[in-house]
Amino acid sequence: MTTNFQETPLAMKNRSGIDKNLDRSFIWLTRIFALAIAGTLLWIALQVAISASPAIQKFGINFLVTSDWNPVNDQYGVLPAVYGTLMSSLIGLMLAVPIGVGTAVLLSEDFLPSQVRLVLVFLVELLAAIPSVVYGVWGIFVLVPIITNLGKWLHSYLGWIPFFSSAPTGPGMLPAGVILAIMTLPIITAISRDALISVPSSLRQAALGIGATRWETIVQVIIPAAFSGIVSAVMLALGRAMGETMAVTMLIGNANNINISLLAPSNTISSLLANQFAEASGLQVAALMYAALVLFILTLIVNILAEFVVNRVQRL
Repeated sequence: MTTNFQETPLAMKNRSGIDKNLDRSFIWLTRIFALAIAGTLLWIALQVAISASPAIQKFGINFLVTSDWNPVNDQYGVLPAVYGTLMSSLIGLMLAVPIGVGTAVLLSEDFLPSQVRLVLVFLVELLAAIPSVVYGVWGIFVLVPIITNLGKWLHSYLGWIPFFSSAPTGPGMLPAGVILAIMTLPIITAISRDALISVPSSLRQAALGIGATRWETIVQVIIPAAFSGIVSAVMLALGRAMGETMAVTMLIGNANNINISLLAPSNTISSLLANQFAEASGLQVAALMYAALVLFILTLIVNILAEFVVNRVQRL
């Protein structure tokens, strides 16, 4: 014998009120968390700006366009570090983006058995878990000798090209760019793969149904549909590359000058901070904090550009 229990109108009203209260509480909780993140970001930026204010007042905008860094005479300019930051990140992306997107396509399509794809996905994610100092040590003992030998050949036969105009001396811009490519590869691959997998299967089936080949479907349908996710992956990788410290510090040469040659040593803002902050004093501390503020603004600009590009692509 079964008994049907029917909820009374009063109980239904009370349950509805509780659900609404829970919904409101959850909404306000998420708002508080979002505001906490924004507040933390603004607090960090404000503290860095306050610490950098003596250098900002003394050097102003000239800090960004001068190359001198002389703690003895209190003359500071961050232009070589800005150039090294942008150039090394650009080299890393130029190498990592085609490899990362290609690997994402390989891992998102049925080109390989599922067990093999699972192992490859694990290995790609494992690259992201390796500490940067390990990348730096590996770069010193393995990557730098290889690039030095390659650089000698490039300088001998292609030295008339400005990018290979200087003889390699070991650490330099190119080794730093290559190590950044390796370090950002897992980010680009993982996020691009997720974007490709999330494309509705109906698009693939429709393309195949009208006679498109498998590669035409991937190149002309799947990748354009996932383009916003791929752009997000690239911009996130760019932010990681611009802020990378230890591995780049060990491989870039830490020379505070601007040289268009990829084989010459250079410097980045992160490397400048890592090398000098421990022994800095007086105005040098403010100058380093000013450099950190510049890096903060550059990263912010990259994120704004990424959001702009993603929104434009999604509207197309």
